[in-house]
Amino acid sequence: MLTRRGFAACAICAATGMLATGAAAQGAPPPKGMPGVKFTPLGKAEGPTPGYVTIMVEAEVEPGITVGRHTHPGVECSYVLEGGLEMPIEGQPTRMLKAGDSYLIPAGTPHAGGKVGDKKTRIITTYVVEKDKPLASPT
Repeated sequence: MLTRRGFAACAICAATGMLATGAAAQGAPPPKGMPGVKFTPLGKAEGPTPGYVTIMVEAEVEPGITVGRHTHPGVECSYVLEGGLEMPIEGQPTRMLKAGDSYLIPAGTPHAGGKVGDKKTRIITTYVVEKDKPLASPT
């Protein structure tokens, strides 16, 4: 059973995935190339099965920033700590997320991080992704 704490661990994935590379999936620091988004690695572990890695990150997204449409080679599970954003996920209605909300994005599902409101948004994300693949790919 997934607890609120465990679910919170999945949250940063969505906001960070657009810019991360295979190097990030292997434990390298997230890229610094996206103005208005700060990534903080929180943990990384091999598994849960051979060929996969679990990565936890915190993303801070400044007001007005939009994360482009992308996919991940595994599951993204996220929890909004503060602020809020639109979350368009292919095949689902766009959700307006606020602090305390969580979301799960299935592997390979295109999604984006819609425009953040007038306050900074902080998200905790856990990715369970295929090892040695880019953490995210634009669509």
